[in-house]
Amino acid sequence: MRKTIKNLLKIYRISPSKRLGQNFLISRSVLKKIVEAAEISRKDTVLEIGPGMGNLTFELAKRAKPARNASHSDAGGKVIAIEKDKKMVDILKENLKEVKNVEIIHGDILKLDPKFYPLKAYKIVANIPYYLTSRLIRKFLEIRNRPKLMVLMVQKEVAQRICAKPPKMNLLAVSVQFYAKPKIISFVSKRSFWPQPKVNSAIIRIAISSKREETRVKKDLFFKIVKAGFSHPRKQLINNLSEDLRIEKKTIKKWFLKNGIKPEQRAETLSLDRWIKLLKSYKM
Repeated sequence: MRKTIKNLLKIYRISPSKRLGQNFLISRSVLKKIVEAAEISRKDTVLEIGPGMGNLTFELAKRAKPARNASHSDAGGKVIAIEKDKKMVDILKENLKEVKNVEIIHGDILKLDPKFYPLKAYKIVANIPYYLTSRLIRKFLEIRNRPKLMVLMVQKEVAQRICAKPPKMNLLAVSVQFYAKPKIISFVSKRSFWPQPKVNSAIIRIAISSKREETRVKKDLFFKIVKAGFSHPRKQLINNLSEDLRIEKKTIKKWFLKNGIKPEQRAETLSLDRWIKLLKSYKM
C-alpha cells in the first residue's frame, strides 16, 4: 500500500504537504478497522473528510453500494468525499472514475457551504490532519443537521482526553460527551502512516446521542459554567467559579453541598451527569 501511494505521488509529481498535515494511511488492517467501526450499510450516506488518494473512499463506497436490484427510490448508498488539496482531487477523480456512488468535492470542510452536506441522516468518516480535530468535532456536534455517527482518526492523546472519565475529565471531554458517546476503537502506531508522523494515533467512534442533553439544560449557560470550572484546572472548582462568575464562595459552597459536591473538589472529578445536575439547581 505504501509503495502504491509513493508511486502515485511520483506519477503525479506530488509530495505530501506538511502545511496540510498530509500523512497517508498505509495499513490495510487499520483501514479495515475504520470501515468496520463505521458500520456502513447499503443505504448509508457517508461524508468522508480528507480522502487523500481514495483508499478509504473506495472501501466505504463498496459497503455503501446499493444492491443491483434496488429500486431508484431505495438506492441510498453514497460517499461524498471532500478534499481541500486540488492535486489530490485530480488523483481521486482518476482513481475512482469507475466508482459510481462517490461524489468528489474540492473544498475546505470548515468553510464549505452547508448545502453540500447530506440532507438526510449521514455518517462521517475522516482521517484528517490533527490540527483540525477539535474544530471539526465541534462544528459537526453543533450544527443543526448532525451526523448520526463519526469515525475519526485522531491523535492518541486527544482520543484519550475525549473519552476521559472522572477524575481525569477535561473541557473537551465534557463538550463532546454533552452531545455524544465517544469510544476508542483502536490505538494506531505512527508506523501505519507515510510519511510517519511524530505521534501515535487512535480510531475514535463518536455516536451522536438521540437523547440530546440540551433538552435537559440551557446549553449556553451550561458551557459558561463548565468553561469557568475548567478555567484553571489545578485550582479547586469553588475558586474558579467564584472568580469567573463573580459569586461568593459561601453561596457556591451551599450549592455544591446541595448536590453532593465537596468544596475542595476540582472540575476534573465531575462527570457529565454531575455537571448537568449542578446546572439544574443553579439559581444565582
